[in-house]
Amino acid sequence: MCGRYVSSRGPEDLARLFHVTDWGPAEAVAPSWNVAPTDDVWAVLERAPRTADEAAPVRRQLRPLRWGLVPSWAQDVRIGARMINARMETVHEKPAFRRAFVKHRCLLPADGFYEWQETRARDTGRPRKQPYFVHPEDGRVMALAGLYAYWRDPAVEHDDDPAAWLTTCTIITTEATDAAGRIHPRMPLAIAPYHYDAWLDPGPQDPDGLRALLTRPADGHLDARRVSTAVNDVHNDGPRLLEEAAP
Repeated sequence: MCGRYVSSRGPEDLARLFHVTDWGPAEAVAPSWNVAPTDDVWAVLERAPRTADEAAPVRRQLRPLRWGLVPSWAQDVRIGARMINARMETVHEKPAFRRAFVKHRCLLPADGFYEWQETRARDTGRPRKQPYFVHPEDGRVMALAGLYAYWRDPAVEHDDDPAAWLTTCTIITTEATDAAGRIHPRMPLAIAPYHYDAWLDPGPQDPDGLRALLTRPADGHLDARRVSTAVNDVHNDGPRLLEEAAP
């Protein structure tokens, strides 16, 4: 699975990297070196503006979404905490994800992600989990393959009240390979720059063709370094979390 990641770039940088035309204020999502489920994250998606003109062109947007997908039919928003990942093998058929896979796809910019390896403490021999930061060898930003969904809060009376709607997202994962595979059996999938347009296009598309766009982050050219267990606490944040930890 992918349960934590790093997204330290500001909206201006992300807008340039992903050729975005519309984006929210910089303070909407703060840079984070310890992004955790239910946090707000930057997402790149394509939607037509909300106007009466049905012919309004689709625009590429950078929007804050909450990590942890809440399907439109969910009775309780808390289900999102369990929907942070969607398995590539079943994403096209699971009720929670299949509609979003066909119509609501996004990119989630990331500097890298964390995974935990099962080890034993040298002094006590007790089981412990050692965190690693997995990232592209060349330091480029990854475009993690994501899906998003709209959820209507039944407690809010009017549809035009901004509080009535929650937009959430999930990350698609697959079996891990290369550096990530030595640490954890699952890893996030990514979209290569030359497939951004096809992935983000909100028009109906063939599920098999969409699955063919999913690739390993950085084409598999990943590096992994041991980091401090400070990342285990979601309240800890900052670049120091990426510093290499002693064996």
